[in-house]
Amino acid sequence: MKEKGNVKLTFTVPSNRIMFLSNILMGYDGMALLRTLDAKRGSVEVMVSRGLEDRVMEIIESLDLKKDRVLGGRKKFYIVTMGCQMNEYDSEYMRRVLLKKGWEEASSLEKSDMAILNTCTVRKKPEQKALSLLGRILHVRKKRPHMLVGVVGCLVEHKAEEIISKFPNLDFLISPGSISGFENVLEELSQGKKCVILRDPTKLPCLPQKEAKKASVTAYVSIMQGCNNYCTYCVVPYVRGPERSRDPKDILNEIRLLISEGVKEITLLGQNVNSYSYGDKRRLSFPGLLRLISSVEGLERLRFTTSHPKDLSDELILCFKEIPILCNHLHLPVQAGSNKVLSLMGRNYTKEHYLKLVEKLREAREDIAITTDMMVGFPGETEEDFQETLDITRRVGFDIMFSFKYSDREGTEAFHLTPKVPEEEKANRLLRLQELQREITTQKYKALEKKICEVLVEGRSKDGLHYMGRTSTNKIVNFLSQSDLTGRLIEVYIEEALNNSLRGRIITRE
Repeated sequence: MKEKGNVKLTFTVPSNRIMFLSNILMGYDGMALLRTLDAKRGSVEVMVSRGLEDRVMEIIESLDLKKDRVLGGRKKFYIVTMGCQMNEYDSEYMRRVLLKKGWEEASSLEKSDMAILNTCTVRKKPEQKALSLLGRILHVRKKRPHMLVGVVGCLVEHKAEEIISKFPNLDFLISPGSISGFENVLEELSQGKKCVILRDPTKLPCLPQKEAKKASVTAYVSIMQGCNNYCTYCVVPYVRGPERSRDPKDILNEIRLLISEGVKEITLLGQNVNSYSYGDKRRLSFPGLLRLISSVEGLERLRFTTSHPKDLSDELILCFKEIPILCNHLHLPVQAGSNKVLSLMGRNYTKEHYLKLVEKLREAREDIAITTDMMVGFPGETEEDFQETLDITRRVGFDIMFSFKYSDREGTEAFHLTPKVPEEEKANRLLRLQELQREITTQKYKALEKKICEVLVEGRSKDGLHYMGRTSTNKIVNFLSQSDLTGRLIEVYIEEALNNSLRGRIITRE
């Protein structure tokens, strides 16, 4: 068997079974060849014809031999990501680490040798979903006993002991503040350790370089972790810890790396990016960071999320006027329209202050798109309070709103607040709010018909027939093209507004 076109797999088996395994593999007509690396330790290398890895794995697993947990060879991983963009960034970090170590990304959970569940606990529902998914993953492992299974994300910080008690056979758990220690966890697993738990804060992660493959057009870059706001309903400060800002040199280097891989648009991430601050004597603020990043050669678009209204400064608003590549969109969660409810939430701003911010933003950029988060049914919210929420929705005219019912989270102040709003009433208010927002969103999209929008092409649409991209205001546009325009900024004439997207035709010469 020639080495070209083959894949090497590394195993550890009982030393007295090496010859037995070699004879078994030789009986499969050259499908695989075995070489002993360390007879005492039982370390062996199996050279497999490309495309037959899964079949050889099935043979080896059927022999009930101890499979190596040394992280080498061509093993496959599968990552399930729940929750926010911060989790997506952390998953991308782990993905790159594994690819760098020679792993391959599996097409499905059932074909993986390592399964990682990146969890969210911002509300009760995603927490329950995470535990259900974990049960499914462990069920799959019954058929693949060599599979490594790990849980990362906010649920680990929030309920690690409960997870371990319920699922004692997990291989590793990593809290969100410790994600940069993932490589060390892999090393410990390779040494045979079980149930490795990492919850102590580590240095904020930097994305490693990945192999040159088809590049993404857009990418996330985390600039900070944690939150100092302690809104009364939120568990984030408890699970992600206090605010920690990344070194701007690391941020800029990561952005340059992503641009070298073909990325055109960067979204800066943080629980509250507005409060980014780095340095001792001469502190770099978030507006200062934006100006630094905007000068990076090759970057065509820049976004950021999420912003807290209390920290949205005039200096930051001025950036929308003075930085051309800063996209014409801001996600600014308001959460409620009632000053009473905002105070109970611990948001530290009023409805009037929020409306003033919107006014300033539209002075800086007249057609800026503002999106938001809104909560209904917070403890103590009356119908009168809810009417204030409807009022601010009408007055601002949000392009898009992410709305949800309040749910109690243990460990937060709001958990103990009364009176609780009945579930039926919360559902009714949510329905009324979403109906209003649907009307406003429809108007926003309709207003773009017969207009020309600049679109960054991200690739094929879900239907496989069209291409899709986004406007500066973060609206999806689908269009037909005879050539692949992925990664290019083009002009599109908007022909039709749909419920959550736009349809148009290219007017730029291809």
